Amino acid sequence: MTATLSGTELAAGIRAEVAAAAADLTAAGTPPRLAVVVATADESSAWYVRSIARAAQKTGIACSVVDLGETATPQRIRAELTALSADPAVHGIILQTPLPAGAVFEDLAASIDPAKDVDGANPLSLGRLAAGLPAFAPATAEAVLELLDSHGTPLSGAHAVVVGRSTVVGKPAAHLLLQRDATVTVCHSRTKDLAAVTRTADVLVAAVGRPELITAEHVGEDSVVIDVGTNPTPDGGLVGDVDAGSVTGRAAGLTPVPGGVGPVTTALLLQHTVTSARG
Repeated sequence: MTATLSGTELAAGIRAEVAAAAADLTAAGTPPRLAVVVATADESSAWYVRSIARAAQKTGIACSVVDLGETATPQRIRAELTALSADPAVHGIILQTPLPAGAVFEDLAASIDPAKDVDGANPLSLGRLAAGLPAFAPATAEAVLELLDSHGTPLSGAHAVVVGRSTVVGKPAAHLLLQRDATVTVCHSRTKDLAAVTRTADVLVAAVGRPELITAEHVGEDSVVIDVGTNPTPDGGLVGDVDAGSVTGRAAGLTPVPGGVGPVTTALLLQHTVTSARG
């Protein structure tokens, strides 16, 4: 029997805590504000930004969407990030992807003040995370850990396999798992016999961005599988990086798509914003 590791209830609890903190901050004269910088016409990106703005509004956080247009130059994007970093009324900054041709995410994210870098995009934030120093972790990577904790998955001494090595999810998730005393293996496109490695995992994190890549052959019995993938389908739906139908009945637990990692990620972005506003 495979348990469904929902993130909906966890996200609701985080949002309730955020709403209480935001109310206290506003009453004290520091209303928390989040700024999302957008330079794309991508509809899936627009949907995600709208979901962040709605969630922020419901928790009492002001959210400004700064739409620079899909033709924005790297210089224009950098100038906006620098200005927002210097604005004392702004407490959280997100640089949304994709970016226009010629714009390098890591280069531009370096312009975000680490104290306001609520999605852990600045390379300084990632470096501090790797060194075990205080920093905002990328919210999606942190959501993986929050989900595992909320469903009582033991991590100390467990073998965790992360499929994907992006700086947004794979690498930071690996560092967070290491901080919890898991033994971590990171797999990627050059990994030989992926299934042979992933089958040894107690905890398997799929964060590669390839729809339904992970099937029953990749999953050991009684493993816990966290599906980070959000891949659009032609009919407007979403599927994960895990073939849920294939894995169900073999894994001990599996996060759904949607309703797993996604809502927790959004809730953590808001939590990071009130943390930044507290100073």
